[in-house]
This record gives sequence, C-alpha cells and structure tokens, in this order.
Amino acid sequence: MDPIRRHLLKAAGLFVASRAFANDQQGMSMQPSSVRPRHVLCFLGKNDALLHPPKAVEKTIADFGFEIDRTYSQGKPDPHMAQSFGVCWDRVFPKAWSATDEAAVINHKAVLYVLSPRMDRDKVVAYSAAALRIVEEMIEAGATAVKGESAGVAHGLERWRSLGDQARKGAQTSQGLGMTLAVAKACRLAFAKRPLAGDRYYETVGYHFVGLPEVYVAKSRGNEWSAVMLMEEIANAMAEHGIDATLRDRKLTLSREQDYAENDFKFNPYGIVRIEA
Repeated sequence: MDPIRRHLLKAAGLFVASRAFANDQQGMSMQPSSVRPRHVLCFLGKNDALLHPPKAVEKTIADFGFEIDRTYSQGKPDPHMAQSFGVCWDRVFPKAWSATDEAAVINHKAVLYVLSPRMDRDKVVAYSAAALRIVEEMIEAGATAVKGESAGVAHGLERWRSLGDQARKGAQTSQGLGMTLAVAKACRLAFAKRPLAGDRYYETVGYHFVGLPEVYVAKSRGNEWSAVMLMEEIANAMAEHGIDATLRDRKLTLSREQDYAENDFKFNPYGIVRIEA
C-alpha cells in the first residue's frame, strides 16, 4: 500500500484536527449545526463501462467508506449535463478547462455518482483528500469529465490531476499542521466554488468540505477578482490560525443565517463570515 493511501486511511479513522479545527470546537460562541457534510462526485464517461469501475478503483471507493449511487447513475447521456457543467466550471484558475473537456461533456454516454460518508468535522479534510484521490483514479480508469456535485464546481481533467498532485505533494513533503494545511488547501481549491454573485455579496460555497465557514464579500467593496483574493486570504488565515482568532483579529463575526436548507448539500453547518463594505 502506498504511503499516501495509508495516511488517508489512517486519517479517515484517527484524524487529528489542525489548530484551526480543534480550537474552534470549544471556542465558538454559537454551536454549529449537527448536519454532517457529504461529497457527491459526478463522473461522465464514453460508455456504460463507467458504471463498473475497475476492481482497484472499487476497492479505493470502498476502503474510504464511499459508495456508488446506483439509483441516479445511468448508462445513457443526461441532457442536462452540458448546462450543468457550463455553470459549474471554475472560472478563477486560468484555463481550468478546455474545449476538449467541454466536448467530453457534450458527448458523454454514461453518468456515475459516488457518495462519501457523512463527515465529522475533525475528519472532513481526510475524507476530502480521499475524494480527490478517487477522482484521480476514476480519470485514470477512463472518466472523461468530473464535477463536485455538492458545491457545483467542475474542472477539466488536467486541472483535477494537478490538484490531486498538489494534495499528494503536500502530504509527502510536510509534517503535522503543515501537511494538514497543504492538503486542505488543495481540497478547498478542488471542491469549493467561488465567486458566486448574490444580490449583495460575492459568495463561496463548499468551504465546509475543509471544515471552514463560507466567506461572503460585499459587492460594494470591489470587483469579483478582488473578492476572490480576500476569500482566499480569509480562508488561509482561518485554516492556519483558527476561525475564532481570525475573526477576532479582523473584527468579523460568524453567522448561522444562510439561504440553503439543512438538507441541501451546499448547506454549511459551520456558518458564514460576511465581510461588509
């Protein structure tokens, strides 16, 4: 068994939280929701062989406690996929997808959904890293397009591979908290969507997949690119120094009010940080 796989398997069962997560379990004045996040991974393929991954990939899925959703997976095209991927492509990273990736979505012939377990906060980074590992193996097995359904984010295959490599290198080259931060950042870039334009804010969705609250930036502060930079700055600070410490230092507050219902995969049980003008 390779070291990264061994580490993820251990982390999923015995994961020791980083300071950012451990401190805040005791420190937050408002208790988080009891909702536990869950990844829904969407894979497209050239034919219905997609529905029966190779034994090695099935083993990875099972070992990490994930499961194939046989109810909604199908050996035929889904006519809604072109539109769905169209709004989900990551538009922050340069060339996050290509015309080849778009063609793969249009020409797909099968859809496979893979579900993670419900994730406790102290294990969410480990499971998100496992989700990224499953994405890599499914691409190697022939998946032609991939979307993180839970937050509505899609990347091209090369970008997915790059994010997987980033997580793997972070796990290999760092120790302790540094490893957690490197892996968590790769998972955040992989599975969180931003910036979504609401009525008043540029918004993130999916930060709960690394145990963090969402970051909403008032549109009156500037354009969406400056909002993205601030979102990343706040997320990095919360991950490294803790949520409470970051909010205290920046004179911000945590809110539990959000538009997503608790049964929505986009619901963030850890709340929202709103940065006003």
